Amino acid sequence: MQSRDLEKFKAWFTGYSQTFYTDDAEDNKNIGLKVRHTSFVCENAVLIAREEQMADNNLLIAETAALFHDVGRFAQYATYKTFRDSISVNHGRLGADILREKEVLAGIALREQELIINTVQFHNTFEVPAFEDKQKTLFSRLIRDADKLDIWRVFVEYFHEPEDVQASAVGLGLPDRPDYSQKVLSCLQKKTLASLPDLKTLNDFKLMQLSWVYDLNFRPSFRLLAERNLVHRIASTLPQTEEIAEALAVVEEFVSEKSGLKRH
Repeated sequence: MQSRDLEKFKAWFTGYSQTFYTDDAEDNKNIGLKVRHTSFVCENAVLIAREEQMADNNLLIAETAALFHDVGRFAQYATYKTFRDSISVNHGRLGADILREKEVLAGIALREQELIINTVQFHNTFEVPAFEDKQKTLFSRLIRDADKLDIWRVFVEYFHEPEDVQASAVGLGLPDRPDYSQKVLSCLQKKTLASLPDLKTLNDFKLMQLSWVYDLNFRPSFRLLAERNLVHRIASTLPQTEEIAEALAVVEEFVSEKSGLKRH
């Protein structure tokens, strides 16, 4: 794969995503959110891959996978007006289908196409599948980390924005109430991932996002998470209860150990 291939893919992505803008301001807000998200995920993927000293060709594959990881989101939103897979369509699988059907990756090696499409298809699974192919595992883990780092940014901004500025599809339609679920909170203490079907409120969604720290794979990812102060910025929007504070301490200690950075 060459740099010119990546530039061609970027041009295709720009043209494709632009076709989903409409005369509706809310639609455009949600589509624009995903375009911007894609740009930041690409940046995160390159940062992590470089710090992991990946070879130049793997860097190009990683950035291409990041570029296309959410390509299914546009058709998903156009059809269902939501980014919630459980009530619409699996956006990872849809993205992989789009890449295949439109032959977007034609011109690069079949092996590279396979790695990119596989990464797009499985980037949003609850856990990384047990691939026998080590490269499939590597790229899946890398893009998942890059994706999470920017999803955290998206939600930090969303939680602090006035309601009239917020992109409507971000909160997944969950009610913004003061309560939260003990089942979701307990995942932070147990160092396990919270599950989407268990979410009842927007606070549950915030707690689930914090549980994602237990699914990060690379030290540079933990470093970026810590340097951007994302855990604290999300935590500051949660109810300030003693049990939440105790759970957050577990999360923060875990991030500190994994990142190699001391807690402030």
